[in-house]
Amino acid sequence: MNRAQSSSGFILTRHWRDTHHGTEIEFWIATDRGARRVKLTSQTSVAFAPVEFEPQLASLTARFPGAVIRSLKLKDFQQRDVMGVYCEQYRQLMALEKNLKNQGIPLYEADIRPPERYLMERFITASVEIEGGSVDGTTIADCRLRTAPGHRPALSMVSLDIETSAHGDLYSIALEGCGQRQVYMLGPPTDDAHPADFDLEYCSSRAQMIKRLNAWFREFDPDLIIGWSLIQFDLRVLQATADKHKIPLALGRDGTPVGWRKHGRKDGYFFASMAGRIAIDGIEALKAALWSFPRFSLEVVSQALLGEGKDISSTHDRMEEIDRRFREDKLALARYNLKDCELVTRIFAKAKLVEFLVERANVTGLQIDHFGGSIAAFNHHYLPRMHRDGYVAPNVGQIPETSYPGGFVMDSRPGLYDSVLVLDYKSLYASIIRTFLIDPVAMVEAEIELDNAAVVPGMNGVFFSRNKSGLPDIVTQLWKRRDAAKQQKNEPLSQALKLLMNSFCGVLGSPDCKFFNPLLVSSVTLRGHEIMQRTRELVENEGYDVIYGDTDSIFVWLGQKHTDESARHVANHLVATINQWWDKHLAKKLKLKNALEIEFDVYYQRFFMPTIRGTDLGSKKRYAGLVQSADGKDKIVFRGLETARSDWTQLAQEFQRDLYMRIFKAEPYRDFVRSYVRDTRQGKFDELMVYRKRLRHRIDSYQRNVPPQVRAARLADELNAKEQRPLQYLNGGWVSYLMTRRGPEPVECVSAPIDYEHYINHQLQPVADAILPLVNDSFGELIDEQASLF
Repeated sequence: MNRAQSSSGFILTRHWRDTHHGTEIEFWIATDRGARRVKLTSQTSVAFAPVEFEPQLASLTARFPGAVIRSLKLKDFQQRDVMGVYCEQYRQLMALEKNLKNQGIPLYEADIRPPERYLMERFITASVEIEGGSVDGTTIADCRLRTAPGHRPALSMVSLDIETSAHGDLYSIALEGCGQRQVYMLGPPTDDAHPADFDLEYCSSRAQMIKRLNAWFREFDPDLIIGWSLIQFDLRVLQATADKHKIPLALGRDGTPVGWRKHGRKDGYFFASMAGRIAIDGIEALKAALWSFPRFSLEVVSQALLGEGKDISSTHDRMEEIDRRFREDKLALARYNLKDCELVTRIFAKAKLVEFLVERANVTGLQIDHFGGSIAAFNHHYLPRMHRDGYVAPNVGQIPETSYPGGFVMDSRPGLYDSVLVLDYKSLYASIIRTFLIDPVAMVEAEIELDNAAVVPGMNGVFFSRNKSGLPDIVTQLWKRRDAAKQQKNEPLSQALKLLMNSFCGVLGSPDCKFFNPLLVSSVTLRGHEIMQRTRELVENEGYDVIYGDTDSIFVWLGQKHTDESARHVANHLVATINQWWDKHLAKKLKLKNALEIEFDVYYQRFFMPTIRGTDLGSKKRYAGLVQSADGKDKIVFRGLETARSDWTQLAQEFQRDLYMRIFKAEPYRDFVRSYVRDTRQGKFDELMVYRKRLRHRIDSYQRNVPPQVRAARLADELNAKEQRPLQYLNGGWVSYLMTRRGPEPVECVSAPIDYEHYINHQLQPVADAILPLVNDSFGELIDEQASLF
C-alpha cells in the first residue's frame, strides 16, 4: 500500500456497515483522477442520554461489548445534563435506543447514521479534500476528510432509456454519454442496415442484454445515470429482467448489484442505490429545481424546453408503433430509443440540472439524488452548531402534534383595476428568523435568562435569547452566500441557497422534525401577519389602496393610470419608506438590527381580482394582470385561474387568454366571444377539448360519486381487456378524455359525437362570466341569438 496524495473531490454515495472492528463508513468520491472509494474503519457511534438515568444505562450497556458512557458538558432541552453513549457498532446503538424507549428513557440523536454524523460534525457537505490515508488501487483507507467548499466536480454522465412491449418485455437498451452512443437490441435484426452514427449490437437473449449492460458500465464508468422515470420504470424493468434470468444487475462501481428500498409512505415507489454511482430521474430533478409544466411527460417537457419532441408522440399509438418497429424495423426502434436518451441529456443541459443538483448537495449536505430532505438538510446544518452551544437535539415526537397559524392572506377587493404594484418581502420567513433571533436553542435559553434585556419577545408569550441563537447566524451566512452567488450570476447556487433558507420555517413546523414546536413556528408566521398588517398601514398612510396581500406580497392600487416610469417611481418611494420605517422601529423598540427588506416585484398595467364563484366575496390566490415583458411585448400573468390550471381544457385556456387580453387593452371582444362559441359548435376546436386528469387511487376504489375521468378510464381498460392488452389504469395514472353525448370517453376510443354544449356551458361560460360583469356584460347575452331582436 502507498500513502495517498492530497486531492479534492465530490461525494457521490455514502454507506456504512458494522464489522468486528467497529463501524466502517464508505464514501465514493469523484476526483480529478477518477472515482475513489474512501473507507473509514473503526468508527464509533454516539448518542446522548440524561445523566439521571445513568444506573439503567450502565446496566444495559454492559450487555454490549465496547459500549462506554462518558460525561459531557451538554444539556437537553429540559436543561438536564446529558452523557455520551458510545458504541463500537451502530446497530448496538439502535438496539440500545429500542431498549431504553421501552423503559421510557430517551436516547437522543440515535437516528443520525454514521456517514451523516461524520460529515455534519466536520461541517462537510459534498465537496471535500482528501488528506493522508493508505492507497490500494482505487481505495483510500483511513484518510482525513475536510470541507472544500470551492471545489466543483466534472462529473461523467450517461443517459439511459429502454423500450419494452406493452407487457413489459425488454426490447432494447439505449445509452448516450461518456462519448458513446450505444443500443443493445434483442435480435435477430430485421434487415441488413447498419447505423453510421451510433453502435447497434444485437443480442441473442435478454440475459445477454443485461450482461452487455453490466460490461458497458464496467468499461465506461459514469458517475451519474440520468433518465425519465428512470428508477420507477427503466431500472425496475431491467431489475425484473435480470432477476428472471438469475443475473445480477451489477451497476455498482465495485461490481455490486443495484440495491432497492421501498418508500415508507408512497406505495409502489422505490429508491435505487449503487456503490459509487447515482441514478437521477429527470422528472424529480426538475421538480426539485421548481420547474413547472402542465405535465412532466418527456414529450411535453422536451417540446417546452427544446422545441422538439419524441419520434412517436401519440400516447395511445405509441405501443403499437413500438411493437411494429420491433417486428419489422429494429433500426428505426433503435433510433427512437436513442432519441429519448438524447432528449433527456439536452433537457439536463438546458435546465442546468446537474449544476443545480451539485450546488444543492454542497448547500444541504445531502446526497445528490436525495430529493426533498428539508428536515435532513436542517439537521445537517443545525445539529453541529447546537452541540457547540451546549445542547443535544430532542427526539421526534417529543412535543405532541398541534396546529399553528399559517401565512397571512388578506381579504381581496375584487375588481378590474388600472395600475397595480406588487411589493414583495425578500425571503420573509428567513428574514424574520434573522431579525427576531428565532431559534430552538434560543427559546430554551430564554427560559433561564434572568435579565429581560437579554431576551427578544416572540409571539404568544415566548422569548428568545440574544446570546445563543444559532439558526439566525446560519441563515445570515446562507443569505450572504446567496447575494454573492447572484453577483457572480451563479443561478444554480443562488436557487439552491434560496430553497434551503426558505425551507427552515416549514421544517420547524413539521411533526417529523426534532425541533417541532408550534410556539416556535408561530413566532415566525404570526410575526409575518404583524409585518404584513403594518405594511398595509404604511402604504395607506402614503395615500394608496391595498387591494390584496398574500404571505409576503402586497398589491397596491395606484388609484389612476400611471406610465411604467411613474409607477416605478412610486414603487421605489414606497420601498424606501417601508424599509426605513422597519430599520428605525426595530432599533428603537427592540434594539434589533433589521433584516426585513421589501422590494418592488412587478407592475401590472391592468389587473383583475375575481370573486369566489357564485358570491360577491373576493377570491384568494387567484388573479390576472397585464405586464410589459423585457422585449416590450404585452403579456398576461395568470395565477390560480383556469389558464394556469392543468385540469382545464386548452379550449378554455386559449379562450381566457384571448378574451382577457382584449378586455385589458380595451379592445372589442364581443365578436370574438360569439365567433369562438360558433367555431366550437362547428367542431373547429375539437383538438383543444381534451380533458387530462389524474387518478390518484386504484380504479376499483372509486365506488360512489364516480368522476368523469374514472368513467373514461374504465372504458379504456374494458377495451384493453377485449384486445388482450395490459390494463392501463388499474393502479391510477393520467387519463385523457372527451365529453361526448354518451358521457366521458377516453381519447383512444371515442365513439359518440362531442357534446359541444357541455364545453360551452362548463368551460367557456365560467371563464367569461368571471370578468364580463366588470365591463357590464355577460356571456349569456352575448351568445343569445335572440338578444339582437330586443
